[in-house]
Amino acid sequence: MNTSSQKILVGLSGGVDSSVSAALLQEQGHAVTGAFIVPYAPEWLPCNWREERLDAMRVAAEIGIPFITVDLSKEYKKAVVDYMIQEYTLGRTPNPDIMCNKHVKFGAFFQYAMENGYDTVATGHYAQVAHTTAGSAELHMGVDANKDQTYFLWGMAREALEKTYFPIGTYKKSDVRERAEKFALHTATKKDSQGVCFLGKIDMKDFLAHYITETPGDVLDVAGNVIGRHDGAFFLTLGQRHGFTVHQTTPNTEPLYVVAKDVAQNTITVATRSRENERYTAATLTLQQVNWLGNPPEQGKEYSARFRYRQPLFSVTVAIVGGVTQVHCTEPQQYVSKGQSLVLYEGTRCMGGGIIEETE
Repeated sequence: MNTSSQKILVGLSGGVDSSVSAALLQEQGHAVTGAFIVPYAPEWLPCNWREERLDAMRVAAEIGIPFITVDLSKEYKKAVVDYMIQEYTLGRTPNPDIMCNKHVKFGAFFQYAMENGYDTVATGHYAQVAHTTAGSAELHMGVDANKDQTYFLWGMAREALEKTYFPIGTYKKSDVRERAEKFALHTATKKDSQGVCFLGKIDMKDFLAHYITETPGDVLDVAGNVIGRHDGAFFLTLGQRHGFTVHQTTPNTEPLYVVAKDVAQNTITVATRSRENERYTAATLTLQQVNWLGNPPEQGKEYSARFRYRQPLFSVTVAIVGGVTQVHCTEPQQYVSKGQSLVLYEGTRCMGGGIIEETE
């Protein structure tokens, strides 16, 4: 990417990470404009996006840059919220943050920037963009391994990746807060937001209950015996420890985890870690909606992968036959849910990924 002064539209969320990103780019001599993206907020859900917008506006004033508001609430509802509800209805486990990055931040927001004369966009993600001598761009993990967010960015279009800055990707979180203090930003001590952005303080089940009717069903043990009840298999995902009740427990009862679910029968199967076996693991994952940020992986070559944020990486090989992408895990994996994103890595480079459609 051209390193001379550029006209950059920075997504200002009202948090410390995007605040420092904007300040760093301005310090480097770029013509920076801060933009707050208006998310979707249902009328019944208490939402603090207006307060976040005020924080973003204040940051823009503190560093002396122009500030605009970009209303992408319709795009957000269609690409993120409606998608998420539909996936849960089908008994799958979607990741709304991935869809937000793909369709909103590096989709509609990126297009808005390009159509309005900006050279590039920037956000406060913990990731890095490396430009090759051939002019292409690669996505790499952020320096702070505990904060790395490349898992959520695998769906980016190559065009967007080539014209995106991640200014804090080379910083640790503690360093970002130190820089915020040096820039005299009021967000320096602001707590990080947690969970899905539009949910606020409400949990996922309570949100989904407004769109999916609760249907009580049976909790089964690995032998098929009914041992408890739940409010609906739609609301639960593999590996979940809570969200269901067991009839008979004692202080010495081991924790139980969801190891399987049958949406058609509205049942879930639970087991202790000691009882989990090969029936509840997966070694081959078939992907859909695949997106490679560069050349596709070489068949038979060993890569690393994860299907949950911050999950330890595990070894895989990839086979693409007849347009179908299959990922073969060196060691069978537990709690693999359809709808989750599997993201592939070669060293620190994020190669892309896809949505898990089938497991075996």
